[in-house]
Amino acid sequence: MRYIYSTLGKLSSEQLGMILPHEHVFVDLRTPDKPGYAQAEAADVLALMVPQIEAIKALGVTALVECSTGGVGRRADLDLAVSLATNFPIVVPTGNYREPWIPAWVYDASEDELFGWMLAELTTNIEQTGFRAGWIKLSAGDDGITPLETRILRAATRAAVETGAVIGSHTIRGSVVMDQLDIIEALGGSAERFISIHTQAEPDFELHRAVAARGAWIEYDNVGSVPVEESADLVLRALDAGLGNQLLISHDRGWYDPAQPNGGVPKPYTVVSTELIPLLRTRGVSEDTIIQLFHRNPFNAFSRL
Repeated sequence: MRYIYSTLGKLSSEQLGMILPHEHVFVDLRTPDKPGYAQAEAADVLALMVPQIEAIKALGVTALVECSTGGVGRRADLDLAVSLATNFPIVVPTGNYREPWIPAWVYDASEDELFGWMLAELTTNIEQTGFRAGWIKLSAGDDGITPLETRILRAATRAAVETGAVIGSHTIRGSVVMDQLDIIEALGGSAERFISIHTQAEPDFELHRAVAARGAWIEYDNVGSVPVEESADLVLRALDAGLGNQLLISHDRGWYDPAQPNGGVPKPYTVVSTELIPLLRTRGVSEDTIIQLFHRNPFNAFSRL
């Protein structure tokens, strides 16, 4: 049986319903060398983010995927605190972001060391929190993958092969995604265990098709940041192209930002539920397709044995 590994332990498909596959609870987009990077008091994070989680719980959302990874302020302990305060599972990644958001230790780490770190977080424990990483998050430069980013991806691929975990990558250009898939497949990994994050940012829809044709997941994750009609149009185009079984949809919203006074002003995770899904229904999307997009697809993407 396959499970999603979360802050509240492993969960089966029968225990879950709607899942938001790309959100953030805590992010610091400053580089790791900046003073105060990723620092915050748990009470302040709870005060800001618990109401955001409670709002989606009331709408029937059953889990959220945290996409903050190493290099952009991952705080698994704060994810856990929010999760326990709301009794709501959060799926937290291992892995690391792209240059220049690279901690010093990653620059110096070998591929074997990075692989060992990711494998331990996926199979044992993240940062002494008591829960496992649910997936692997990384990134690649807009103009191509660098040697360091390639080293991270190679280590991630080995960890994914070992555990069945999915790799998700913040990669803006579809051509770079194709290069990443070449690296993964050369190491014996599977494109089916890869998520092309921010696919909507690639203007050439034929590259959406091409990435999906390789077997990878495509993700439209800017709902709420653009007019909801625009999001609906893109989803319908993907459905018409037969990509519905490989499509993930989310907001890329939140979050507590320690660089902002009092953590900033969060953007709610509710637009998919309150605006996009109702609009898709009015435009003829069936209830079974709604379940496929927002229940089955996220579980299938993030679950493993």
